[in-house]
Amino acid sequence: NSLWFCAAVTYYILIWNYRGNVFQTNCHGLISGDSCCNPLSMGFIKKLVEQKIPGIYVLSLEIGSSITEDMKNSFFMNVNDQVKLVCDVLSKDEKLQKGYNAMGFSQGGQFLRAVAQRCPSPAMFNLITFGGQHQGVYGLPHCPGESSHICDWIRNMLNTGAYRSAVQDHLVQAEYWHDPLNEDLYRNKSIFLADINQERAINQSYKDNLMKLKKFIMVKFLQDSMVDPVDSEWFGFYKVGQAKETYTLKESVLYKEDRLGLKTMDKAGKLQFLTVDGDHLQFSEEWFITNIIPYLK
Repeated sequence: NSLWFCAAVTYYILIWNYRGNVFQTNCHGLISGDSCCNPLSMGFIKKLVEQKIPGIYVLSLEIGSSITEDMKNSFFMNVNDQVKLVCDVLSKDEKLQKGYNAMGFSQGGQFLRAVAQRCPSPAMFNLITFGGQHQGVYGLPHCPGESSHICDWIRNMLNTGAYRSAVQDHLVQAEYWHDPLNEDLYRNKSIFLADINQERAINQSYKDNLMKLKKFIMVKFLQDSMVDPVDSEWFGFYKVGQAKETYTLKESVLYKEDRLGLKTMDKAGKLQFLTVDGDHLQFSEEWFITNIIPYLK
C-alpha cells in the first residue's frame, strides 16, 4: 500500500461515512453534517490523517454531486447501487490501483465491507469500521436529525414493512434491518445484509475476498445510543425469537460454520476488536491517533 516517490512514502486511504449522522470527537466538540466533504466532519478526519501521515492520498467518498444529494442518498439510494458506484470509482482512480486502506463510519462500515467482498480490485488492505452494524439493527433509538419528520417516517416504514420490496429498494436503513422475531423473513427478503452475510447461500468469492484483508478492525462504542443492539458492531446480535439477550460473534452460525471466513481470519490474527467508552462515533483525537493511525501506514 505504498509507493516510494521523491524520497517519501505515499499511502492511500478511502473513507465512507454515514452522512445523516452526528459526528463528535471529545476534544473538538460537536461536529455535524457528516457529508463526505464537510470540513467539520469527514473533512476533519481527512485533515487529521493527512497531518499525521505526510504525503498520503485520502479519498472521502461522496455519493452524489453535492453535499445535499450525498445526505439524501445515505437514506434513499439502494445500497447495492451505492456499492456498485463506489467500486466503479475505485477502479478508475489511478492513485488507488496498487491498493488502499479503508475506514467506514457507522453504516459506511458494512458498506465498505461489501466493497471488500464484491470488488477485490484494487485491493483493500486494512478495513476499519467505526460503529458499523455488521449484523444489522433492530431499532432506531436515536435517529440522526431527531426532530425531523424523516425520522418518524423511517421508523414507520421499518416497523410496518421493512421487508416489502418497495421499502427494501428505496430505504437504506431497511436494507440492514434485521428482525430477530422474523429471521426467515429477514433471510429471504433482505436485499443487502442477508446477502453479504451469506444468510441464503455461500458465495465463495465473498469469503475469499474478505479473507484477503491484512487486518479487519472493528470499533465498538460502549455507550452507543444509536445502534441497537450495540453488539452488532462486533458481529453480535439478538438471539432468535426475542430482542433482549444477545450472542457474540464466536457464538454465531456465521462464525462457527466460517461462512464468511471470519473464523479463519480470527485464528490468523487478522481480526482486531477495539472499544471506545463513548456514544456513537464519539472519540478523542488522541485515541484516534494512538489506535487508528498505525493501521493506515
